[in-house]
Amino acid sequence: MKAAAGSSGKESSMASLLRFVLLLLLSLTGLYIFYTLHVILSSNPSCPLAKPVSHLTNNNPAPLVLSPPPPLPLLPPPPPTAPTATTLQHAVFGIAASARLWEKRKEYIKIRWRSGRGMRGFVWMDRRVRPSNVPEGLPPIKDSSDTPRFPYTHRRGHRSAICISRIVSETFRLGLPDARWFVMGDDDTVFLPDNLLAVLGRLDHRQPYYIGSPSESHLQNIHFSYGMAFGGGGFAISQPLVARLERVQDACIRRYPSPYGSDDRIQACVAEMGVLLTRHPGFHQCDVYGDLLGLLAAHPVAPLVSPHHLDVVRPLFPNARSRPAAVRRLFEGPVMLDSAGVMQQSICYDGAKWWTVSVSWGFVVMVARGVISQREMEIPARTFLNWYRRADYKSHAFNTRPLARSPCERPALYYLAASRRAVARGRETTVTRYQRWRQRNKVRPACRWKIPDPDALLDSVLVVKKPDPALWERSPRRNCCWVLSSPKEGEHGNKTMSIDVGLCEDWEISQM
Repeated sequence: MKAAAGSSGKESSMASLLRFVLLLLLSLTGLYIFYTLHVILSSNPSCPLAKPVSHLTNNNPAPLVLSPPPPLPLLPPPPPTAPTATTLQHAVFGIAASARLWEKRKEYIKIRWRSGRGMRGFVWMDRRVRPSNVPEGLPPIKDSSDTPRFPYTHRRGHRSAICISRIVSETFRLGLPDARWFVMGDDDTVFLPDNLLAVLGRLDHRQPYYIGSPSESHLQNIHFSYGMAFGGGGFAISQPLVARLERVQDACIRRYPSPYGSDDRIQACVAEMGVLLTRHPGFHQCDVYGDLLGLLAAHPVAPLVSPHHLDVVRPLFPNARSRPAAVRRLFEGPVMLDSAGVMQQSICYDGAKWWTVSVSWGFVVMVARGVISQREMEIPARTFLNWYRRADYKSHAFNTRPLARSPCERPALYYLAASRRAVARGRETTVTRYQRWRQRNKVRPACRWKIPDPDALLDSVLVVKKPDPALWERSPRRNCCWVLSSPKEGEHGNKTMSIDVGLCEDWEISQM
């Protein structure tokens, strides 16, 4: 009985398993059939879909496609507004002055200052001066701030260099309106205002500019830097650069305790901002001794901006009663008549007498025997010594030529004596007269050349020149000159040469 019961239990469990498997297979088969029928019916619909009815009357059966409207043309951006012309009201002068030398050097400031034309600036003193020592017509006097908190370690220099270097920042803090340029110089730096504006007006004052010139002394440039604007010759800094310099200058000065002067501190701080010197040959430090004749008679083809050290060299005109009087003669005559043409060299020839004539307008006329090339005449003659009082031509930072040793080759000199405005040939012109200058108690040596001696035939030279205020708006080129008349040998009474100076004709060549 037990065996029969056990066998029947096994059969019932096997039957249950078979039923479960059979039901599972039937379920899967049903799902497979249902899924297959669904796919077949959905891929082959019994009724096609009706086409949509369009309510638009269109003969073209293609569907209507609406294209987007064309984009509107973009308007070009408005052009940047051009700045107005730079005038004297846009420049602010910072003049570094010495109280010890104020009585003598204030005369130079009186000559060049143009308060009636809105010239703005301040004289920064190293110590106080009495108000009675400040005549009318000069810029206001300011006292430089004390600088004991700044280190200074140069053994041969003076701490006043720190005060002078901070003049540009202190002038900026005064907040003068419409200041585009900050112009720095010494009390014996003689700026020609109109020529300075001609230089600054060609630059964009909205950009960072640091403009000036290195020294004429090669050794001075080595000791300091060829990339530095020497302060005595003057330099100009644009307003954006001054605004940045003012914020960092005190910290910068602390980083540079060893430089000698003020201008090398300025250059060090400007260099940290990545701004380089824009060199212009019209700024003159005049680091020379002796006579500026050779340097100025062959001035570069650029406006004369600022001669310096006029108390160190000989007077500009040897027959002037004083150095300031010589500068006044230049300003009250040629600078007033035609500032752009002052010291500009023109070279021509007197073919009948075989003379070479060099006109440095407003300054001097030189007449030499023989035919001297233009290339040689435009090189300054060494009428001066270097800054170390040596006749070493290798110490200059520019080409020079030696003085003529032969008495036959030495030119006769005619310095400016008078100037006036006139009307000739229906046009306004200038007339300048140059008088023969001879050194006292010095006899001109005899010459065996058959070429006539200009010293014997000429007492004066008359130069006619039309004013040209737009001279520096064109490409640099020397003016031409033409000998209009010249005295002949044997004539009595007439010892005047007449010369016309003006723009050269198209591709005109000056030759004998």
